[in-house]
Amino acid sequence: MSTIAQRGVKTEETSERTRSERRLGLMLCAPAVIAMLLVTAYPIAYAVVLSLQEVDLRFPDQGGFAGLDNYITVFTSGLWWQTVFNTAFITVVSVAIELVLGMALALVMHRALFARGLVRTSVLIPYGIVTVVAAFAWFFAFDPASGFVNGLPFIAEDFAWFGDRFSSFAVIIAAEVWKTTPFMALLLLAGLTTIDEGLYEAAKMDGANAVQRFFRITLPLMKPAILVALLFRTLDAFRVFDSIFIMTGGGQDTESVSILGYFQLISRLNLGLGSAVSVIIFLMVLVIAFVFVKGFGTAVPGREEAK
Repeated sequence: MSTIAQRGVKTEETSERTRSERRLGLMLCAPAVIAMLLVTAYPIAYAVVLSLQEVDLRFPDQGGFAGLDNYITVFTSGLWWQTVFNTAFITVVSVAIELVLGMALALVMHRALFARGLVRTSVLIPYGIVTVVAAFAWFFAFDPASGFVNGLPFIAEDFAWFGDRFSSFAVIIAAEVWKTTPFMALLLLAGLTTIDEGLYEAAKMDGANAVQRFFRITLPLMKPAILVALLFRTLDAFRVFDSIFIMTGGGQDTESVSILGYFQLISRLNLGLGSAVSVIIFLMVLVIAFVFVKGFGTAVPGREEAK
């Protein structure tokens, strides 16, 4: 058999193996996908139906098919775009800080020479605390009447942290960073453990210092782990609710899109408008996930790229 024919046979075998692996992957994922659809399909479909209706529990005798009126009301509201800005601001700032701190913690946990288990357990403690409990802890810490923060040097004793929009955002973001940085660090640590230590040894022999090894080896080979960490935390941060609800209740122009949806559905009992907000949030989360997966890619860079 000629060389060209042999290559053709190998290519065909490789393609068949790839298709077989894809089918196996789909079959393994199918039970989880079906279970998720059974749990989430009905609520999502019902929310879409409600968003097309005029349903206000304060006026049960009024109502009917509204079409896209609820969506038009949302998109033409200045309050909606204000909450979108607030949510995007909290998401971008908190996730950026968490990525930097999470990477630093992951490197420390990965390189710890002694008490490695104790270090990893201690770092994960904030993430193990219930979000509402953590939000209350930060609220009472910064409250002028009961907190200790105002007693620290260089901070006015009567400074009202939750009386100003900027300072409210600062505390909310700090609470989010403190609570979820361990999760980011855990995902990045998983990425660090997959890197071949031989690459670092070879780079040392070539004269590369620690900074060069980090930017030329660690970061390129951790792209998939960084993508997963950013995706999970961005989706979670975009739906921020607990911290804002506990600390400000949406006051001082700190409402997020989730807080707005809560007020429409629970406080104002406008199920049609609240459902429209919920559907829009769901679509925005899908768009964010699509942008991350398609825009940044998930391919692991080869060794040549890491050199």
